[in-house]
Amino acid sequence: MKPFLARLTGGAIILFARFITAVRAIWDGADPVPRQRVYFANHASNGDTILIWTVLPTAMRARTRPVAAADYWLTSPIRRFIGQDVLNAVLIDRRVEQRDHSPMDLILEAVDDGASLIIFPEGGRNTTETSLLPFKSGIYNIASARPQVDLVPVWIENLNSVMPKGKIIPIPLLCTVTFGAPIHVEEGETREAFLTRAQAAVLALAPKTEEAEI
Repeated sequence: MKPFLARLTGGAIILFARFITAVRAIWDGADPVPRQRVYFANHASNGDTILIWTVLPTAMRARTRPVAAADYWLTSPIRRFIGQDVLNAVLIDRRVEQRDHSPMDLILEAVDDGASLIIFPEGGRNTTETSLLPFKSGIYNIASARPQVDLVPVWIENLNSVMPKGKIIPIPLLCTVTFGAPIHVEEGETREAFLTRAQAAVLALAPKTEEAEI
């Protein structure tokens, strides 16, 4: 019964997201093919995960797991159901003192099980006027540990205007999710150099009028 409710809820979430945002995917450097990938994106709204998840083709969506904050998705029965049963998220506890596991171990375990991932390397929602916050090291650690997996940059446009932080009623607007060309860690590339290149890959997908210095 629970898997059926999860599929039903997932379909309702997709319909709602498409109705509110008319979201469409732009594949600009990557094709919508069933390869194992880590999608890494800018993060300004709680709806970011849903938008990326919505625009993926059905077969790709079924094997793609968002990496999300357990201390957000486990705070109510509805969030828990959506996070665990609908999105099948890899839930990471950001409270270091309460962890009984390594977040990277959970992420790599999901990759080794064949899942693609959705991650937000800024580490939290960007509420500043800057287009992107500095990336955390997690994306480099994934790329180094599993170099065969494509890392696909993603730019989400307009969602922060649809559902700003702290708001529960979305404002209808057109949104796009742009997928860029995959990147990998190059031989001898340092952590800092890779993170800078990954940031640039995401920022390059932003509309030119929104583009700003990192």
